[in-house]
Amino acid sequence: MAEGATGKGLGFFERYLSAWVALGIAAGVALGQWWPALPATLQRFTYAEVSIPIAVLIWLMIFPMMLQIDFGSVLGVRRQPKGLTVTLVVNWLIKPFSMLFFAWLFLQVLFAPFIPAELALEYVAGAILLGAAPCTAMVFVWSYLTRGDPSYTLVQVAVNDLIMLFAFAPIVALLLGVSQVFVPYETLMLSVVLYIVVPLAAAVATRAVLIRRRGRAWFEGVFLKSFGSLTIVALLATLVLLFSFQGDVILANPLHIVLIAVPLVIQTFVIFGIAYGWAWAWRVPHRVAAPAAMIGASNFFELAVAAAIALFGVTSGAALATVVGVLVEVPVMLVLVRIANATRGRFEGFGAPVAARLGG
Repeated sequence: MAEGATGKGLGFFERYLSAWVALGIAAGVALGQWWPALPATLQRFTYAEVSIPIAVLIWLMIFPMMLQIDFGSVLGVRRQPKGLTVTLVVNWLIKPFSMLFFAWLFLQVLFAPFIPAELALEYVAGAILLGAAPCTAMVFVWSYLTRGDPSYTLVQVAVNDLIMLFAFAPIVALLLGVSQVFVPYETLMLSVVLYIVVPLAAAVATRAVLIRRRGRAWFEGVFLKSFGSLTIVALLATLVLLFSFQGDVILANPLHIVLIAVPLVIQTFVIFGIAYGWAWAWRVPHRVAAPAAMIGASNFFELAVAAAIALFGVTSGAALATVVGVLVEVPVMLVLVRIANATRGRFEGFGAPVAARLGG
């Protein structure tokens, strides 16, 4: 665990994280404008709407957490079903419908004087696509930063991805009122492989070899600590790239970007509040409760962007709305990480995490 995630001995990047995030956003937009060749070149390395450079950075972010996963602990998840129940109910029975409500309320009602009706409808469609796709990759980062149980987080994400294979299309079809929905399974499967299978396999192999050769004490006391602020540095680099890719969009549509962001941000806080509050009321330990709330609060934006482009076109309002989802997610989720860490004490005594009970 990085020191910054524990709240003790905060490092240089962790101590001023809010300032670094703001600078990263500004640097990304500036980079896209002053050196457009760089983001243009990197954007060519995209397959099925998944940016390979960003995938590599996400891999670097989640690898330290994957190293902590002990498969013996994964089996213990079945003994603590409450956290999984919270995330599944919130993600699939609440989140898509609350997203529709907030998007409709703000984009088609309150902001109607500022957005043409037809365009507002497309923005709502993009928001729905975001709401129907819970997070796959970045949740490992948020879990890491809140000292989440890595084994339990892996199971939560895996089960959500399995449900997404079958539930994404019917939910989107229902909420959009269309008969057929194109599901970009290439994007879904590639993301699962890049963000779960590859880093997990590498981490499991690394963990097994190093523990066998050097012992668990050296692995946990020396090797894991050597990663230091890798997660934070990779996160900031991801921010710079994301905003450099979308700098033109931001500058060309500043008002609409802000208007679309309002319901997305509110939805994020509401979903987090429901899941986190439910977990607290159910006395779920913090290391399970925080990731459970983070999965629903964040979105599988690669899938949402790919579906929006397939259904409505690359220049559509729906595609723009999913891009805004990408832009607001990291800064907003970092605020929720701060909230989760600040309220950890309220979960004190709420049972033992899976890894601890199994000696993992």
